Amino acid sequence: MKKTLIVISAFFLVIQVGFSQDSLSELLAKHNTHKIPYISAEELAMPNTQALILDAREFQEYQVSHIKDAVFVGYNTFNLEQTALLINNKQQPIVVYCSLGIRSETISNHLLKAGYTNVYNLYGGIFEWVNNGFDVYDSKGYKTNNIHAFSPEWSKWLKKGNKVFN
Repeated sequence: MKKTLIVISAFFLVIQVGFSQDSLSELLAKHNTHKIPYISAEELAMPNTQALILDAREFQEYQVSHIKDAVFVGYNTFNLEQTALLINNKQQPIVVYCSLGIRSETISNHLLKAGYTNVYNLYGGIFEWVNNGFDVYDSKGYKTNNIHAFSPEWSKWLKKGNKVFN
């Protein structure tokens, strides 16, 4: 009887864990409004992409790893006036990213409200960028396998690289 209860409990635990794991699209649908169009990692990595890339994570995350040539704008410290100094043309293609694409949607919405018309959110953020095999760089400009994983909960979406928490 005791063994049967353990097996049944284990079965329900596996079922519960299995069904509580959302897909990335479900996670983003839960947290985002989708007013900002997504761009995929593959599209952003194309050689002819002329977008300004903005990193909407915290500075310590950016220092661990970021997309090459990405400009740090932050999330908690985001300043629209300072960011506007970087963008002369309100039609300039802009791609904003964070870890997964949630914080970057918030920053993208600020840009949209300020009149920028060509703003995209990187689908799945830097995690999807790395998961698709694209390079990231550390604060000294060197390629790195270290990826700031934001938190243990969110890090489940990062499938490649060395997860760093600090």
